[in-house]
Amino acid sequence: MGRVHLEVIETSRHGDTQMTTIAIIGLGNMGKGLAKRLAGKTELVLASRDTAAATAFAATLPGSVSALDQNAAIAKADIVVLALPFGTTLEAAANPALSGKIVLDISNPVKADFSGLSIGHTTSAAEQVQDAAPNARVVKAYNTIFAGLFDLPATQTADVPVFVAGNDEAAVTAVAEIVKLSGFAVEKTGGIDAARLLEPLGMLNIRFGYGLGHGTAIAPNWTKLAA
Repeated sequence: MGRVHLEVIETSRHGDTQMTTIAIIGLGNMGKGLAKRLAGKTELVLASRDTAAATAFAATLPGSVSALDQNAAIAKADIVVLALPFGTTLEAAANPALSGKIVLDISNPVKADFSGLSIGHTTSAAEQVQDAAPNARVVKAYNTIFAGLFDLPATQTADVPVFVAGNDEAAVTAVAEIVKLSGFAVEKTGGIDAARLLEPLGMLNIRFGYGLGHGTAIAPNWTKLAA
């Protein structure tokens, strides 16, 4: 798949279309995996606590990829991916620079011992991120897949669903385009309150993968049976 423009947020200057810029905040396994899948297809800005390491990683990727500090990355981006643990995601979400931005939350609010979720059912990580960033357009996605799937050929993940939830339809559409660009299928699940269901689903996938020994080359899917 070649370089594309996300039509829902593209702008025009003197007749030229400006490429969408995606900032990935956090370069753990999920952040790096998503960056690898998106590099060369849109403009990327990477940010982590170790700017030198982020710069070195950016140099390994094709296309327009740069490394900046967090505030500069957010300022430059149209879409901001918070690829961070839940607690750190909440801290990052309080940054007023996120106002007006599409913010992608991929976290699961897991307990420190991975025995379950620290919150759920009556609220969700995504809803708390939205509360922390009231003027951002928060979307939930990618929380039900393991980072190892990014390392597989995209042909193997093309039918793996990434569940997407959010209240802003244009933001959901933009994130859905990112999902497809990164080599996965899109499954829209409704408003951001659907994260109350998606985060337990992510926890179930963690239990299957680690607690029950199924490994990390797995992902939840829905099967539609013939009537």
